[in-house]
Amino acid sequence: MRKLLNMLFVTSPDAYLSRDRENVVVSVDGEAKFRMPVHNLEGIATFGYTGASPGLMELCANRGVALTFLSQSGRFMARVTGRVSGNVLLRRRQYRVADSEDESARIASDIIAGKISNCRTVLQRAVRDHETNICADDVTAASTALANYLMNVVEGSSLDTLRGIEGVAANTYFSVFDHLILSNKQDFFFKERSRRPPRDNMNALLSFLYTLLVHDVQAALETVGLDPQVGFLHQDRPGRPGLALDMMEELRPFLADRLALSLVNRKQVAPPGFQTLESGGVIMDDETRKTVISAWQKRKQEQIMHPFLNEKIEIGLIPYAQAMILARHLRGDLDGYPPFFWK
Repeated sequence: MRKLLNMLFVTSPDAYLSRDRENVVVSVDGEAKFRMPVHNLEGIATFGYTGASPGLMELCANRGVALTFLSQSGRFMARVTGRVSGNVLLRRRQYRVADSEDESARIASDIIAGKISNCRTVLQRAVRDHETNICADDVTAASTALANYLMNVVEGSSLDTLRGIEGVAANTYFSVFDHLILSNKQDFFFKERSRRPPRDNMNALLSFLYTLLVHDVQAALETVGLDPQVGFLHQDRPGRPGLALDMMEELRPFLADRLALSLVNRKQVAPPGFQTLESGGVIMDDETRKTVISAWQKRKQEQIMHPFLNEKIEIGLIPYAQAMILARHLRGDLDGYPPFFWK
């Protein structure tokens, strides 16, 4: 259980939420473990909850505290809110910003800066940890190129310019991604990013992890009251969660790419777990998916010092922290959107 900003996250699957006058009480096995006055909270998010009392739901509804229920994996299930909620005002502001080229570009530039910086960190750590086992010169050259692209992400750039920089930077990053794969090179290799469907084992693994990540980000955005469909970097398209894809960009290198490399290099996934279909697409079998999901869940339980909040949080809460920070920026509490920079 953790209070992050003014959001209470209940991560124990055995927790039960109840009301004691004007307090929110979290109990495990009938014993109160945590108590907080409701006026200190803006929202509560529970992961794999046991239950919540009707009295607690009424308290949250009357006090404007959004109560959100998520699965253990972070999948959004439902949210309880009262008749009057600030969410509509927040979403109206989100839509106005999305309709403004200049305001959208300012947020998009922050997101892209976070993505490029985090991609650089992946490459730099690979050189630091495996300099003698990889083509360090090529990886270092790509890292230097990313630093130059990062300098081009400046305020005042148009969305088209920013999208162009993001595309070139992504190509540069993935051009050396194969160098970071140290085990089973015959079966796990990376020539280029392919999707819908992925054409090799590594792309299949990345695509699956990106799917898990986008679900977590979408749940986080819904938790704080933002519309996951309306983004600033990705253009609107029916059925596409544009804002979730926006925020996912800065998180992919740290949350997904590093885990994919770790799973392969530590031989936690094996070639027999990947199947090539007649169409040429590659999928994972059930056991491999279970292995990846288990590693994903374990990784999310690790802690990291959040660079902006300057507070230790579980890695799995990073999407929720960033969604809350974005909501605060849109409300005018923050001058800009601070992306997640992995140090």
